[in-house]
Formats: sequence, C-alpha cells, structure tokens
Amino acid sequence: MTSLHRPRVRRRSLGAVTAALGLAAALLVAGPAAATPDPGDHPSAAQKVSRGQEADTRAAIRNGEIPGVDEVVHSDNVRPLAHLPKQALQGTNSDLAFQGKYAFAGNYDGFVIYDISRPAAPRTVSQVLCPGSQNDISVSGNLLFLSTDSSRSDNSCASTTQPATEKSSWEGIKVFDISDKKHPRYVAAVETACGSHTHTLLPEGRNVYVYVSSYAPSEAFPDCRPPHDGISVVKVPRAAPEKAAVIGFPVLFPDGGNPGGPANPGVSQTTGCHDITTFPKLKLAAGACMGDGILMDLLNPAAPKVIDRVQDNVNFAFWHSATFNERGNKVVFTDELGGGAAATCNEQTGPNRGADGIYDITGKGSHRKLVFKSYYKIPRHQADTENCVAHNGSLIPARNRDLMVQAWYQGGVSVWDFTDSAHPKEIGYFERGPLSTDSLVTGGAWSAYYYNGHVYSNDIAKGFDILALDDRRTDSAKSVRLRELNAQTQPDYR
Repeated sequence: MTSLHRPRVRRRSLGAVTAALGLAAALLVAGPAAATPDPGDHPSAAQKVSRGQEADTRAAIRNGEIPGVDEVVHSDNVRPLAHLPKQALQGTNSDLAFQGKYAFAGNYDGFVIYDISRPAAPRTVSQVLCPGSQNDISVSGNLLFLSTDSSRSDNSCASTTQPATEKSSWEGIKVFDISDKKHPRYVAAVETACGSHTHTLLPEGRNVYVYVSSYAPSEAFPDCRPPHDGISVVKVPRAAPEKAAVIGFPVLFPDGGNPGGPANPGVSQTTGCHDITTFPKLKLAAGACMGDGILMDLLNPAAPKVIDRVQDNVNFAFWHSATFNERGNKVVFTDELGGGAAATCNEQTGPNRGADGIYDITGKGSHRKLVFKSYYKIPRHQADTENCVAHNGSLIPARNRDLMVQAWYQGGVSVWDFTDSAHPKEIGYFERGPLSTDSLVTGGAWSAYYYNGHVYSNDIAKGFDILALDDRRTDSAKSVRLRELNAQTQPDYR
C-alpha cells in the first residue's frame, strides 16, 4: 500500500494503552470538528532546488519536454473523467480501497468515502477525521481497517503526536464499522509491534486475518526494539471486531535479512516488511521487505512460510510493494528509491533504479522460485522538482495479457504491458506538470487502481481522480465486475 518512508530517521513507537479505549471519530461535513490534523504526521516541507535545476525545469516546460505547472497531459487512450479536490481533510492522500459503488480513500488526517456509482460525477459521502500516518486503508464486508504508523498519545481519533521513546505511545491497526457509509463507527484498535506502516487482508470466512508490515526498530523505542524480523498477524472476528487481537509474529528472516550498507551500499537493511500482497485463491503471498523480496506459502494463514527470497543489491534500494499477475506465475516488485520524496525519473538515475522488477515464478509447491526477467520504468523523464518513483498499482484484468496500471507520484499514472516479462512497455499515461519550478514539493499519484471499468487515483496534493481507459488491449477488462477490491489482496478476476 504506500509510503513516504525515511528508514533511518523516521519517528516510530508503540506502547500499551493504559487508559480505556477512546474509540471516537469525528465525522466531517465542511471542516474539522473534534480534533485537528497533526502536522507531525505529514511529510517534510518543500526543498529548494539549485538555480541550475530551476533553470532546467523552466527550460523543459518552455521546450515542451514536460507539461507546465499543474498542466494535465495524457495519452490518447486515457481520458480524465472526473476530479474531486481535497475538502475537509487537507493532509497527505494515501491509498484506496473499493466496495460496490464506493471508493475509500486514506489520508494522513483520516479517510474519505466516495460514491462512484456515476464515475463521471463522483460525490463525497463522508469524511472521518482520525489523524495518524499513513492511514493505509482496506475494507472487508462491514469492516474498514486503517494503519497508524506514527507515535500517538493514545488510540483515539483525538490523539496527538507523542515521542516514540515513551512507553505509553500507541501505534497499530484501527477498525471501523462501515455498515452505514454516511456514519462510519470506530469499533476496535489493536496495538502492533513497531506500528502499522501498511497492512494486508486475508479474508477467511468468519474471520479476517490482517498481516501488519512495519520496520525501523530502535533500542530507544520501548515497544519497537530490534530484531524486528517479521510481521504481526492480527485476527479479527467479523461478528465481534472488538475481540481483534495479535495472534502471532512469524519470523520471516531468521538470518536477519539483507544487512544493507556498508556491505550493500545504497540498499536498505531489512528490519521488517514494507508491504505484502496476498493471493488467497493460490494460498500465496509476495512480500516487499526493504532489502529483500519474498514468496510465501499461506496454507496456514496464521503462520505464513517463506518459500523463496531474492535480493537485488545493484538496482533496488527499497523493496516497496508487490503485484501478482492473474495466473500467479509472475510478480512485479517495486523499488521506492528515495522514499517517494526524491526526483529519480530522470536521465541521471537511469532506467533500472527506482523501477519495477519483473519476476517469473517457476517450479511447484515449496520448490517455487522467483526468477528475475527485467525492469520497467516510465519512459517520460520528469523535472528535478518532481518526486517520482515506482509506487502502488494493480492489474487490469484483460484476457490473455498481463497489464497493470500504476502510480508514479509526480510521474503520474502509467498503463503498461508485461505479458512478455523480458520486454515490458508503456501503453498509456496520465500526469500533471510539476507542482513547482523552484522547489521539490511532494505530490502526485500515490495509488492508481483499475476497478470495474475505470482507473482511480489518489493524488497526494490534488485529490481524487477518475480516468477512462479506452484501448483494444484493455477493453476485455470492462466485463469484469468485482464486489470488493483491496489491491494488496489479489482477487480471482475470473
């Protein structure tokens, strides 16, 4: 699901809540009511670029090499259909989830529910103020899940930031009842080791298993000390979500994982996972775990088992997320070089860093292996004032093709084909011009997903975008209808 991570400097913490659960959420109509967004949960401020970089950006705009500030450009087969700017929640927009005619959008200040029954005319149903980065979001039935990965004073929606070194600080998973979309109700909170940067669902009948990814422990954090070499597994009974609890912490890296630098310069040390994608039909999962990519067996949902592990100490800096193809014989891993806040879609960085890595899955059962085939990176260079790197995307369920739509921050939204694992190519795009010509300002598409015939994107700074995709290569996907989509829980499209 997403990030603006700072592995070496992020504030983290977690601690036992000593007071009774404060499960109160503020519903917003026009503006914040009971709590105020916390600037401590927001990405860093804009950074001035050099005069040379500023001049280069302005020249690229004049010469038509990149679009102008806030200018929208797109390929012929991608058409902007609708846009809703931010409203009451002005924090950083994050991930998306879908159910029926609704889209659920995370924001560092809470979450928003949109009615997308008419994609050309979406409307806001409700906004919930509940600060806590990064509010990674997913839904299952009547339950909505939020990740809190910042040190908070308690688990309520009125919490404030609190030092990670304090034992009473809280981080983890929040659970809402969304049976009434106009009035979501906060019903449970589960504290997890080192918080919850992202989470992934594995629905199993009466229960939902939640795999919680977090990282960057410190000896100074009472509830997040090294080694932190696994993930938290939370079990949530659908009929009684208030009984949700951590049921295990499977160790995925008994040898400690990738040591990072100085042994592997420029590579993140593995101290947990950033994101996991499950494929329930195949009982498989792929994990993007900082310095490692892993393939897991989910025959026992409470105890995932690693069956293969790969590293790329030449071109991958931070294994960020994973997407299976429809047959489950390929995985696309993303590298979030620069933590999502750097300009890496340029000639200087090159085509293989800050890119996707495409891996074929060979063999059977516990002998399956991840075999590297190629890299994919958007072919459109961005300015030095634009944060740009591979980020969250999903499959487009077209017949007999492996197609994906993917967010690239200020690189926009890319539609690309990896049917030939060794020769991926872009077939469509949508993007805005830079937010600034003199400063590196964090913005752009955090997530871009295909759901029931349209592409939906949550732009960090601008708001919620809906795109129409018209291409003979993707048209067969329009007949596929899902009741629910969490991109990190891979659906069985057919």
